[in-house]
Amino acid sequence: MPKLPPLGKIDSEFFNEIIFPRLGAKRPEIAVGPKHGVDVGIIEIGEYALALSADPVFIVPEYGFERAAWFAFHILFSDAVTSGLAPAYLAIDLNLPPAISESELETIWKVIDREAKKYGVAIVTGHTARYGGCDYPMVGGAVAIAKGGKDDYCSPKFIEPGDKIIVTKGPAIEATGIFAAMFPKYLAGTIGAELAKQAEALFYKMSVLDDAIAAASVGTRNNGVSAMHDATECGLWGGICELVAAAGLGAEIHMEKIPVLPAVKAVCSMFDIDPFKSISEGTLILTARPYKAEAVLNAISTKGIQAAIIGEVTKEKSVYVLDGGSRAQIEHPRIDPFWAAFYGAIEKYAEIEV
Repeated sequence: MPKLPPLGKIDSEFFNEIIFPRLGAKRPEIAVGPKHGVDVGIIEIGEYALALSADPVFIVPEYGFERAAWFAFHILFSDAVTSGLAPAYLAIDLNLPPAISESELETIWKVIDREAKKYGVAIVTGHTARYGGCDYPMVGGAVAIAKGGKDDYCSPKFIEPGDKIIVTKGPAIEATGIFAAMFPKYLAGTIGAELAKQAEALFYKMSVLDDAIAAASVGTRNNGVSAMHDATECGLWGGICELVAAAGLGAEIHMEKIPVLPAVKAVCSMFDIDPFKSISEGTLILTARPYKAEAVLNAISTKGIQAAIIGEVTKEKSVYVLDGGSRAQIEHPRIDPFWAAFYGAIEKYAEIEV
């Protein structure tokens, strides 16, 4: 039997052996079902398609409850919008720790309501209670749903060789933003106030909602974006490997074309983690038809979001990175270096932040 990871998501072997063979009843309206590396399931009902994603409700009190709630909402919908469909509905279960207060819950809910209204999301059902044994940061779960025409969604099954690969913001956005939120004094004293400030500003970049909505506005499938993927665990390398593997294809990536922010370089160096393998909520990886790639890039850029064409999809079922004169194959990292570095930093530097 394959092993569970010490922390983080299960790998493809565990998924394919334990989870994938046991998916309940088969129903004809399911157009895209569970698959490792695919962010959403798609149900076609009449002329409509619904994209569903399920995630924990992730609340970190140390961020401050307003920032924590903003992040929680955007995590929930960052997968759903990679379908290319518009965010529409939310079903949410809050299993709250006994330590939470009325005012803290009110703050969380006001922010979730505010963000839902901003993106046109209706909260349709849920459950809210305090229970013993529940603790931060996982305080429940939710299903986020996007909606659109049945011919309007994108998915890895639509990727073709020659599609261009576009990435927004660059690697390790989440790793950098979380380190900056948790250890602002330590960062300021180590990399300087200006870089620490830039790192902290990345917190509100830890979302792909605006990225994905802008990209999909150009069109999907043969009219533009063929697939999108949110680079979370195992970062940019993991996300690219997952996306093309789900399509049964490969990729060739040009290292010099990948944008890497100065704050990301500084923070990842501080904590001795590889930015390309580190968790990066906020980094959108997408594939687009070659003749629409520039239009997609422009649509994203007009929203003030940095983006770049970094490579192309290939028939060969491997991922290669071109760096200078070298061409090296990369594999899925499997273990994200962020987690060990993060928990190690809590032990070492928590006192500095008091």
